[in-house]
Amino acid sequence: MHERCPVCGLKFEREQGYFLGAMYLSYALALVTIVVLALILWMATRWSLQKITIWAILLFLPLTPALTLFSRVLWIYLDWAIDPEVPRPQG
Repeated sequence: MHERCPVCGLKFEREQGYFLGAMYLSYALALVTIVVLALILWMATRWSLQKITIWAILLFLPLTPALTLFSRVLWIYLDWAIDPEVPRPQG
């Protein structure tokens, strides 16, 4: 990940552990995604809960990198909306 945004210059990592919140977002989004996949599989196949859970997790695995990046972007957006980084005048 770049240190700053190449377009607007926003500093991505403000302090150590900055993306800890993104980790929680990623976990919550992963759970929701797996549950939705499991419900779709259950409605389509009526398999056992164990089989549906395994398949839902396997289907989710390729989405993990994209979800991780999305969580980081969402965390930066939420943080910026609450506490914007305003450029300080030089001098």
